[in-house]
Amino acid sequence: MDLEARSRDVQERTFCKWLNTKLEANGYPPMTSLVKDLSDGVRLIQLMEIMGDTSLGRYNRNPRMRVQKAENVNKALEFITSRGVKLTNIGPEDIIDGNLKLILGMIWTLILRFTIADINEEGLSAKEGLLLWCQRKTAPYKEVNVQDFSISWSDGLALCALIHCHRPDLIDYDKLDKSDRYRNTQLAFDVAEEHLGIPQLLEVADLCDNAHPDERSVMTYIASYFHAFSSMDQAETVSRRVEKFAELMHSVWLSKNDYERRVRELLAAMLEIQTRWSAVQFTGTYTDAKEHSAMFKNYKQTTKRAWVTEKQDVTTLFGNVQTKLRTYGLREYVPPPGLSLSDLDVAWNTLLAAEANRTRAINAQIRQIKERLRKKFADLANDFEQRLRAMSSELAGIEGPLEVQHRQVEELKTRMPALSDALATVADVEMECTAANVDENDYTVFTCQDLEFELELLEQSVSKKLAFIDNQIVSRNMTNLTPAQLEQFEGTFRYFDRDESNTLNESEMAAALASLGIVYSDEDLDIIYDQLLSEYGAVTFEAFINLLVEITEDQTSAEQLREAFRGIAADKPFVTELDLRVAQLPANAIEFLRSAMPPTQNGAGEPEYDYEAWLDAVFA
Repeated sequence: MDLEARSRDVQERTFCKWLNTKLEANGYPPMTSLVKDLSDGVRLIQLMEIMGDTSLGRYNRNPRMRVQKAENVNKALEFITSRGVKLTNIGPEDIIDGNLKLILGMIWTLILRFTIADINEEGLSAKEGLLLWCQRKTAPYKEVNVQDFSISWSDGLALCALIHCHRPDLIDYDKLDKSDRYRNTQLAFDVAEEHLGIPQLLEVADLCDNAHPDERSVMTYIASYFHAFSSMDQAETVSRRVEKFAELMHSVWLSKNDYERRVRELLAAMLEIQTRWSAVQFTGTYTDAKEHSAMFKNYKQTTKRAWVTEKQDVTTLFGNVQTKLRTYGLREYVPPPGLSLSDLDVAWNTLLAAEANRTRAINAQIRQIKERLRKKFADLANDFEQRLRAMSSELAGIEGPLEVQHRQVEELKTRMPALSDALATVADVEMECTAANVDENDYTVFTCQDLEFELELLEQSVSKKLAFIDNQIVSRNMTNLTPAQLEQFEGTFRYFDRDESNTLNESEMAAALASLGIVYSDEDLDIIYDQLLSEYGAVTFEAFINLLVEITEDQTSAEQLREAFRGIAADKPFVTELDLRVAQLPANAIEFLRSAMPPTQNGAGEPEYDYEAWLDAVFA
């Protein structure tokens, strides 16, 4: 076992025995383990009541829950602190959880305070005073040389000398075998316990078998000798009484000063933050308001809680001072003007009122900012929707010659980018609203998504209008086609222009031609499509019409189409969907023909379509 562990073991036994002397003298059963027996705080409270010669009030005598144990231990620690004993780095949890090192440190502090602190010799106190007392008492014994509270006591002679000095009738010092350390030590232990009432706190091995006997344990035991022998001298008793009173008054003085200092600091801190709040200016932005809100929340969770704790602590400190004074029948403590507990309560209520005002100011600022954002977004959104409506009305009201209509639509198209820029501004303000958690808005029914959708519709309408006018110009110039043909061809183009781009891709062109009864091989379609791309850049309405003009002039006549349908129908007066699929017409063409050709009167079986009647209706 290393030196530190051995010292801790000796201290644990010694301190436990020392505490048991207090407990047993007052009718309590002894402890067997510092870690176990002190953990619920009951024994600790009993010890404090014994040492302090006072009652600590109500406490949990049979604690079962950890919180009850913590309350007991905390009560005892507060009492220790109130007696002017400074405890370092130990809290209720350390005692409950059995931190032996910290528990021993606490008990040593109690020993110093209640057993050794009142030892005074020639102006020295505590350790120095006790050491000087030992040196003076053992000075006549040549075999004894007390220089410390460790190895100076390892042979038992110093103990025997102390006893012989005060009670020579108990030990014949001259007849001792000075070389038998074990026997001398045990003799001193036995005589001290039997005749002087000094309990044997140490084991013989603690002194004789240890190269460095534990200093704290030895001091604790030697202090018992001091108290036992000093009680013989009435003068010393009187001195200790005066010293104890002086110590009491000094302790009260320290507590008063501590109370007044802490109250002053708390009052000043509360006043300072109220002054700061009253000087705060909002910038009017939501970000600034939220920063103030966050800082106020942080104050509530940190600074305010620290102040609540401090207010409770100074209140407890004041009560402890008054209790100490009343215990000794001394005059009650009256704090200086402005530092009483009632003054502190008044200042605290003022702080609470200031907090309420601060909360209202921040919330009002946030509400105002949100309201401004609602109105700002509504004004922009409503104005944008009116501009869209006005342009839609302009588009709908365009009339006159095709070339004039074309110019008017083109002019509308040039104004579209400005609308897009305006929508971007609306979107920016909507983002501000979202960042400020503005969900509802009673000033408008529009959202940015609504306006974006309407803008897309207007852009499509403008594009469609331009395409329509372009197609009408093309149709007007096609003098070699009948009106019925133009209407049929335009309807076909529109039907297969799925994306409304006013152009057809190759598959759409093939389907449109097939729906008109014009069927080419894939190779021919590729050639025709490439020619149109080369000439027009795309299969536009104009390109499609010109292609049909060439085709109808060359090969497409009513009779030719009729013969084509008869071939597909196998000379039946009707065709079915199956006939069209067997003829390998594209799906788009089949879909169009099914919707265009009237069904026959035969309602049974697979649907039949009257191509004769349809061709009669199509051709003049």
